[in-house]
Amino acid sequence: MRVTKRELKPDGRGELSVVPETLDDLWHLKHILEAGDLVYATTQRRVERATDKLRPEKGEKKTVRLGIRVESVEFHKFANRLRVRGVIEAGLETAVGSYHTLNIEPGVELSIIKAWKKHQLKRVEDAERAAARPKVIILTIEEGDAVAGIVRQYGVDEVFYVRAGSGKGASDSAGERRTFFGEALSMLKNALRQFPVDAVIVAGPGFTKDDFLAFVREREPELAAKMKIESVSSIGLSGFREVLKRGVVEEICREERIAKEVQLIEKLMEEVSKDGLAAYGDTAVRSALSYGAVEKLLVCDERLRDAGRESVETLLKEAERRGGEVVIFSTEFEPGEMLKALGGIAALLRFKID
Repeated sequence: MRVTKRELKPDGRGELSVVPETLDDLWHLKHILEAGDLVYATTQRRVERATDKLRPEKGEKKTVRLGIRVESVEFHKFANRLRVRGVIEAGLETAVGSYHTLNIEPGVELSIIKAWKKHQLKRVEDAERAAARPKVIILTIEEGDAVAGIVRQYGVDEVFYVRAGSGKGASDSAGERRTFFGEALSMLKNALRQFPVDAVIVAGPGFTKDDFLAFVREREPELAAKMKIESVSSIGLSGFREVLKRGVVEEICREERIAKEVQLIEKLMEEVSKDGLAAYGDTAVRSALSYGAVEKLLVCDERLRDAGRESVETLLKEAERRGGEVVIFSTEFEPGEMLKALGGIAALLRFKID
């Protein structure tokens, strides 16, 4: 994400103009924008023509810059679009007071005027830094099956699935196996044309992953140079999770967001299981904060958008005031869903409290 304008007062009120560049940036904006914000963007709007008739005729659509007061925000990751709906306040005098939906796509600049919260500004900074981080695809493969996903800041999106020819044991013969490898390589190259990345992690059980890498080295040595092998017990979603849990993506991308979330949720569940250095739910977390025991406060992004967000934001401010680290989890991926099941808020503690 690129920030093109930043005019904020000491209390956090003011305007930020940003240009989302990726699907990840649109996801960030989904959790930054909230009801009551004033958002300006260039959009298409049908302009009515004045006539002698009682009702004006519908004119053709024109490109205009509108300011709308936000009422709802929808993230459509498969359409690569963010839909921001609200009431027009500026831009077309004839349209003021009517509803409009801004379709925000990568490359569309928007200006956001609001009382910015600390965690929202941090999310903008994270999105700015993410633009310079390496991009990664994880290809999980075993005999006869391959599933690939691109690592995003909100999770892993599956990009293709390949299965060897029908018939049990069809992939046993050398010819069928090489055909399967060829199909997987072809799909991977297509995915890389759509999602240019800096690294490909090839993961799976057994030696199939090693044999596939050797196959790629024969045909695409430059691509093979981008590949890193990792052993996991399964493929698909659970295989992606294993790779993230081991910190392989973090090793490549340094502070890749979801790798951190996977590790933190694993640590939290470990501490919860042994009644150790963990607290979850609003009451327990509030109590831990009162003792200054919170080392890391973990919060679901959805908790920052629901009706009780003000009470949650109070907890965030208290954690930061006492030197705790606040980590916002994405509910688009499994760690965030696990945290949501615990009430959407939890803490890793410096010391145990009763």
